[in-house]
Amino acid sequence: MTDFPYSTALIVGAGSGVSASLARLLAARGVKVALAARNIDKLAALAAETGAKTFATDAAQPGSVAALFEEVTEEIGEPDLVVYNASGRVRGPLTELDPNEVEQALAVGAFGGFLVSQQAAKRMVPRGRGAILFTGATASIKGFAQSAPFAMGKFALRGLAQSAARELGPKGIHVAHFIIDGAIRSKTRPESPDKPDAMLDPDAIAQSYVDVLLQHRSARSQEIELRPWTESF
Repeated sequence: MTDFPYSTALIVGAGSGVSASLARLLAARGVKVALAARNIDKLAALAAETGAKTFATDAAQPGSVAALFEEVTEEIGEPDLVVYNASGRVRGPLTELDPNEVEQALAVGAFGGFLVSQQAAKRMVPRGRGAILFTGATASIKGFAQSAPFAMGKFALRGLAQSAARELGPKGIHVAHFIIDGAIRSKTRPESPDKPDAMLDPDAIAQSYVDVLLQHRSARSQEIELRPWTESF
């Protein structure tokens, strides 16, 4: 398809869920896709299916993120669409959490989002165009018991997205944050047959990302919440 406004995409924190669905949709539109993760072995099948290139990176390390953008640019071109899908999870009672593990969770969940968006912005601002998308969760707006590190990271990522949208929007860069409010369907997490569509379909989530990317600049979303139709809130 030729009407899609982006030609090269980088998905950081790629895996088998939403990011895989998004990679498929983008590749079907002729977008060159780069998939980045700590463990790229898990991405081999998706890369073969979509023609995407894979890159090993540590999203919480400035040098690793800077090198990632250089490698992606050399391999497939400078990305004009960047998606941050990485997150850090540590669960447990507040009094028993390991501070080092919490620090790492925050580094991946929030600091990594900053590093990736900073590198993306450095390249997009001179061109006056591009898109940066952040994947949030229910924890972006609601902290649950024994899940403080995840909520801390997602709250911070949402704040980053809001600040970046206000700063970069007038410079032609579309920044959007997606609150995925509910459980996501997967092969290892199937939904109950007696409750059809009670879980979020990753393909449907990815389609919402694409729909936002197609918005006219006169009426763009900065944040969107997605939840199954059965959810009460």
